[in-house]
Amino acid sequence: MIAAVTATLAQVRAPLLWGFGGVFGVMLIASALVLILPVLKPAGDWRELRLRVWSWWVMIALLAGALALGWVAVTLLFAAVAFIALREFLSLAPLRREDRLVVLFAYLSIPLSFGLIALGWYGVYLVAIPVWFFLATPFLMAIGGQTKAYLATVATITWAVIVCVFNLGVIPLLMRAPDESGTAGAAGMVFLLLLATEANDVLQYCCGKLFGRHKIIPAISPNKTWEGFIGGWILTAALIWVLTPVFTPMTGYPVVVLAVLLPLAGFAGDVTMSAVKRDLGVKDTSRLIPGHGGLLDRIDSLTFTAPLFFHLMAYYALDKY
Repeated sequence: MIAAVTATLAQVRAPLLWGFGGVFGVMLIASALVLILPVLKPAGDWRELRLRVWSWWVMIALLAGALALGWVAVTLLFAAVAFIALREFLSLAPLRREDRLVVLFAYLSIPLSFGLIALGWYGVYLVAIPVWFFLATPFLMAIGGQTKAYLATVATITWAVIVCVFNLGVIPLLMRAPDESGTAGAAGMVFLLLLATEANDVLQYCCGKLFGRHKIIPAISPNKTWEGFIGGWILTAALIWVLTPVFTPMTGYPVVVLAVLLPLAGFAGDVTMSAVKRDLGVKDTSRLIPGHGGLLDRIDSLTFTAPLFFHLMAYYALDKY
C-alpha cells in the first residue's frame, strides 16, 4: 500500500506538489484559527466556520487523490459530481411525475457524456448535449403527450444538463490533453482552474467583508458588493497571471485574457445560481456538505469558469483540441 502511494506521488510533477503543498499550508492555518478563535472569543458562534474548514479538507483530499491518480480517477470523480449536482437541481425544479421520462433521459446524459470523454471522442462530445440532447428532450415530451408547461419543462431540463453535466465534463477533457502540456502536465491545468475558481469566491467574500459598502445586485444576492467584486477580481487576476505559466502551457497575452475573464465568469456563475435559488425559494440546494450547503452551491462558479478555461486553453495552448 505504502509502495503504491509512493509510486503514484513519484509521477506527480513538482509544480503540482508545490501547489498542493501551498493549499495544505493555507488549510493548516485555517484549521489553527478554527481552534484558536473559540478560545479568544468564546461568546462567538464558530460552528459553521469549523464545519466549512473540515469540509474543505475532505474536498481537497478527494481532488488531490484524483489528480494524482490520473484522468480515469478525475473522470469518475466528476461524473459523480455531475450526478449529484443534477440530482440537487432536478429535486428542486418544478417537475411532475409525468416528466419522469425526460428526467431519466437527463440522468442518462451523464454516462453518455463521460463515456465519450473516456473514449476520447471529443468531436462527438461537443454536440451530444448542446445539439442532440437539446433536440431529443422536446421530442420525448411530445411523444409522451405532455403539453402543459411544455416549454418551461424542456428549458429547465436542458439548462440543468448543460450546466451540471456538459460544463463540468470539460474538466476531465483537460486531463485527456497530452501530459507534456505545460511544466505541471495535464493535472496542472485542472489544478489551476479549481484553485483560481475557489480563490475568486473566497477573495470576493473577504474583500466584501472588509471593504464592502455598495450593493452590486441586491435583488439577487444582497451580500455582494462592488468592493468585494472588484477586489476579488483584481486579486484573482493577479494570481492567475502569476501561476498560469507555471501550471499550463499558456504564455503571453492569452494569460492576460484568462486573468481578466475567469473571475468574471466565476462571479456570473455564482450570481446566476443565486437567481435560480431565489426563483425556487431556497437558500441552499441541499445539506450534503456541512457548512457549505449543497454540492451545487459549492460548484456554481465552476460551472461557468470550467468551459471558459477549457476553451481558452484549447484555442491558445492545446493542439489536441
